[in-house]
Amino acid sequence: MFRSLREKGKTEGISMELLKGSPQDMSGRSPREQRAYALLDRLGIDFDRTDHPDRPATTMEVCADVDAVLNVHICKNLFLCNRQKTKYYFVIMPGDKPFKTKELSGQMGISRLSFGDGEAMAAMLDVHPGSVSVLALENDPEHKVRLVIDEDVLKEEMFGCHPCENTSSIRFATRDLTEKILPALGIEPVIVHLVGHDE
Repeated sequence: MFRSLREKGKTEGISMELLKGSPQDMSGRSPREQRAYALLDRLGIDFDRTDHPDRPATTMEVCADVDAVLNVHICKNLFLCNRQKTKYYFVIMPGDKPFKTKELSGQMGISRLSFGDGEAMAAMLDVHPGSVSVLALENDPEHKVRLVIDEDVLKEEMFGCHPCENTSSIRFATRDLTEKILPALGIEPVIVHLVGHDE
């Protein structure tokens, strides 16, 4: 059950409202989004939400508006694979940090990384490009996709992501990610230190 926190973005043009918890009415929401909320509720995780169905988070402007409402930075989420497309990785890093393939490849001990395609993402995580989220790892019980987290993400008090659809955004305590969500999913992430340039 949600309650309005009566907080709205102050930036011009924002009409998003900060809400508490899962939607009471799930009509019109995809099964993947409903599963994301069910996971959070099942684990007893307190989270805030903002809905923006008419403004999917596909532009920097919308992302900035979402950040302002949630008072958190939505992380950069990358779906990568090795050259042979036999191993896949889901990388979470600060949204304002440049991503350098060579830097991550070196830390992971992989000769070459490239972006995985949308078809593989849908098959493995049941999510589409632009909506990929750490919560989508619930849809990968065989752990075919390895989670990689930049250590700077874990330094933040709050964690922001999409509930597997980019027409809503949520925030919850970062400790809930590391202490509740990932253990519940049986995931041990690889922690890396990315500085944003080739070394």
